[in-house]
Amino acid sequence: MNFETSIRRPVEIDGVGLHHGAPVHLRITPAPAATGIVFIRTDLENAHIPASWEFVERVSYATSLMHPRGIFISTTEHLLSVLYSMGIDNAYIELDNLEVPILDGSGLPFVALIRQAGVQRYRRPKRYLKIVKPVSVESNGKSVAILPSDRFELQCRNFFDHPLVGEQSLQMEVTPENYASAIAPARTFGFEYELDQMRDMGLIRGATLENAVCFTRDGIANPGGLRFPDECCRHKALDLIGDLALIGRPLLGRLVAEKAGHAMHVALVNKIVSDKSLYEIVTLDQGIARTA
Repeated sequence: MNFETSIRRPVEIDGVGLHHGAPVHLRITPAPAATGIVFIRTDLENAHIPASWEFVERVSYATSLMHPRGIFISTTEHLLSVLYSMGIDNAYIELDNLEVPILDGSGLPFVALIRQAGVQRYRRPKRYLKIVKPVSVESNGKSVAILPSDRFELQCRNFFDHPLVGEQSLQMEVTPENYASAIAPARTFGFEYELDQMRDMGLIRGATLENAVCFTRDGIANPGGLRFPDECCRHKALDLIGDLALIGRPLLGRLVAEKAGHAMHVALVNKIVSDKSLYEIVTLDQGIARTA
């Protein structure tokens, strides 16, 4: 039987926000069993904002949360993706500004922080949200669905009209080991022709070639090139996991995403949690036994 976890010791790092460009100090500390993942704005009276679908405020270009008092946490998906995939159920995430730092644009620095912190296990059994009926969201040729499975698996496909991207797909079971090697290193990305429009919208103020992949008309601006030929698809998988982590429990199901983005991911979360006939809450041994 699996048991709930937290990190063993506090870890911290400094960086800037991708969209707001503001400096931010992030500190992750252990939390008791049954706490979940909770953001804390240390610059605003230690306001607590649970990493939950109930607090989602914005899903344009990033997933952001808001406290009922109007206190904001932006760009949560990369860190939540890492905590979820590395099996961390409970943690406090302290921030002294409004945006989670982008670091190198991937989940890899957060994986390193979790490994540095270590993992502690509690005596409380880990409870999974097991999908028992297919559920999907579709719009304009894009879709995301989750199907019954006794494991957490994903299948992603995306298409971008660029000679270095085109159609890409990824299929895998998400385990801490698979995630750390195959998904976490994939960086956020954008296209040169979009940059001025995004800046006019008040976005990517902190973006540089050190924290994002930039595709030019027929190439890539980053001197080091890509980390994977299909880095875009792998980063889309990273984002997908981070958004589904807002359910607040580890999942047993098979995610299938076709050109989906943050808004569609969160719509799927809302659809799942609004219909209790779609899932069961089980321990891991119960989930596997009912599937066998």
